[in-house]
Amino acid sequence: MATHITTDCINCGACEPECPNEAISEGDSIYIIDPELCTECVGFYDHEACQAVCPVECCVPDPSHPEGEAELLERALRLHPDDGELKQRAEANTIVSRFRK
Repeated sequence: MATHITTDCINCGACEPECPNEAISEGDSIYIIDPELCTECVGFYDHEACQAVCPVECCVPDPSHPEGEAELLERALRLHPDDGELKQRAEANTIVSRFRK
């Protein structure tokens, strides 16, 4: 499922540069995550990078966008068509993902 940012966000911006998909942007009063760009960092990290750096832990799974590893990896590959390393890991089934911890 895509990650979203709760209203507990303190608008610090720590999460934005960590996203490999540029899914995080500054909203009116808090940062927001575009669920069409969020891959929960599948293919890039074994954790969700935004969650790891958030000082108030407001980057949480969005129950309205349930998704599995395969769907998230497909999106990552679509968002990063020129990432040969990601393609290689996907083909070899050696991607990093929170689903594989």
